[in-house]
Amino acid sequence: MSDSVQAQRRAEIEAKKAKLAELRAARLGRQKSPATPPPVASVSRRDVDDLINSLVGSSSRGNGIDSGDLTPSSSMPGTPALGQPTSLPGPSGLNTSGSGRASRQSDFASDRGSLGTTLVHSTSGTDHVIDRVMTPRSVPDLVDVTQELFELPQRERVVYNKEVQTMTTEPESPQVYEDEIRQRVLAERDVEAERLAREKELDEESVQLDKEIEEEIRELSEDELAGIYSAPEFLQFVEHSSKIVQRALNDNYDIVRDYTIGTETGGEDSEGRVKRVCEFSDDRYVKNRSITAVDWSPKFPELSVAAYNKNPAAVNEPDGIVAVWNLHLLQEPEFVFHSQSDVLSVTFSPFHSNLVFGGTYSGQILLWDTRSKHVPVLKTPLSAAGHTHPVYSMQMVGTQNAHNLITSSTDGMVCSWLVDMLAQPQETLELVHAGHSKTSEVAITTLDFPANETTTFWVGTEEGNVYQAHRYDRAGAKAGLNQYDVYKGHSGPVMGLHFHPLSGPVDFSDLFLSCSVDWTVKLWRAKSLAKPSTTPQTIAPIYSFDEADDYVYDVKWHPEHPALFGMVDGSGKFDLWNLNTDTEVPVVSTPVGSGRAINKLAWDRKEGRRAALGGSDGRLYIYDIGDMAVPRDNEWNDLQKTVSSVLGGAQSNGTL
Repeated sequence: MSDSVQAQRRAEIEAKKAKLAELRAARLGRQKSPATPPPVASVSRRDVDDLINSLVGSSSRGNGIDSGDLTPSSSMPGTPALGQPTSLPGPSGLNTSGSGRASRQSDFASDRGSLGTTLVHSTSGTDHVIDRVMTPRSVPDLVDVTQELFELPQRERVVYNKEVQTMTTEPESPQVYEDEIRQRVLAERDVEAERLAREKELDEESVQLDKEIEEEIRELSEDELAGIYSAPEFLQFVEHSSKIVQRALNDNYDIVRDYTIGTETGGEDSEGRVKRVCEFSDDRYVKNRSITAVDWSPKFPELSVAAYNKNPAAVNEPDGIVAVWNLHLLQEPEFVFHSQSDVLSVTFSPFHSNLVFGGTYSGQILLWDTRSKHVPVLKTPLSAAGHTHPVYSMQMVGTQNAHNLITSSTDGMVCSWLVDMLAQPQETLELVHAGHSKTSEVAITTLDFPANETTTFWVGTEEGNVYQAHRYDRAGAKAGLNQYDVYKGHSGPVMGLHFHPLSGPVDFSDLFLSCSVDWTVKLWRAKSLAKPSTTPQTIAPIYSFDEADDYVYDVKWHPEHPALFGMVDGSGKFDLWNLNTDTEVPVVSTPVGSGRAINKLAWDRKEGRRAALGGSDGRLYIYDIGDMAVPRDNEWNDLQKTVSSVLGGAQSNGTL
């Protein structure tokens, strides 16, 4: 059964469940409602007619239809019995007996002109008779009135209001009253019959739904459960959901923070303090591995990436691992990428936030996509057209619309790649030096471009020297290594090289730092590109920082503060130097982790407040340097004075 059919069937079951719950709730409400009339048996036509006749009969007799049942009212005192004459007071002394009724009427009729108007109301023998004679006010004599009183039926009491005063009502005939009652009873019977039919239909539908749900919901076997648990869709859902929950649980926002307390009372980000934010490690992926490269995402400041070498104890695991870590997800990496060789360099693409590039020990360049799975989506072939030696350095140069990935290997090969075509390099450049005794190759260990420069770059080598190189031919110089200018100052392989970022009113883009296994960090001033040398020249560093206790594996300028840089060494220390404060000792020296060597350092690209430190123990440490990352307005001018004083000291010592 396809996924769409299963989803449609599950939707139908859910709809049936909802409808069944609605039916049960409605039935329960009807049982609890006191206004629900009890079910009645079917009523025949004859029963309805008998009920109507019994109701209409009493009303007809009260209206004079059947006078035989009329009896004098015992509730009205002073009411004479039926047929008994009533004597009215008066001087005439006349009685109201039936024998004198006719003679009096004739007498009154004959005297109608002189005495007034005589009203005579005569009905059948069963009706009552009222004879009334109207006389003028001037006649002092009283008129005898004959009246027979009968008991009238009790009528509904009408409360006086405006509508009663103005409304004219006509008495309903007994037939209309009978028809109205009959219609009302029949309508109630039809409504009750319809309700009973609806109840029966709902009961049948409820039973049918119960049967269908029981057929659909059944216990799964162990094989079926195992198939569901091993399905890729289920595993992807569990992984995604668990990451969301862990991000929410790992968010260390202080919900009881008091914002009325100022930072001057000694906050965690005060001047001169370095705080460890977190550390990333997962034995499932990075056990017995060392970090060889780190970088930060240019778009998401909470994401960092680390490259790992081989785990010698696990022969079945991939040789190289690249893990993307999230500051809100501490237990496991956000993404894990695999490689068939140790990954020695890694970088996020600054123009495509989903792409991660890696350089391997075998010489391959790999491209991973966070939207894809663990394996690379593109990779270079192992051929002489590209790299065949370890790739320790790579950098993306250019703009959004025109950019290239520049990579270098220890055989002196520098390649330029298009990010969407890794089948072969777009450009290749082999760096050779004729002055080398055994081989002309230049073993490149690190590479960097100055700010806003895409054609000229500097490389650090295993012999300890730094060289300038060009990607293309230019006026007075050919493409390749500049053999005449040799930046010589280290006595061991150069492990790190970084140019000053262009981020202030004063241009320090010609200053760069280098570090080496000779336990030193050197400050250099690059020679102007407009004045290439034509004879061999040795360029010495303008200053040397000699406070390290072990190999210095990496050094980086701060991206925002012009006088601040960081370095990491083999003793596990993270040192911060501020050239405007002191050039002899670091302003902060922090031991990191368990004391094992820290191999790589990278500043986050947004504010430079956080530093990612990759350790040889396989742990990625994140440190926050607080307010030291925020430069003052006069930092550039102060650094200019510092560099001038350093240059003056170097010239007086004869090193320049």
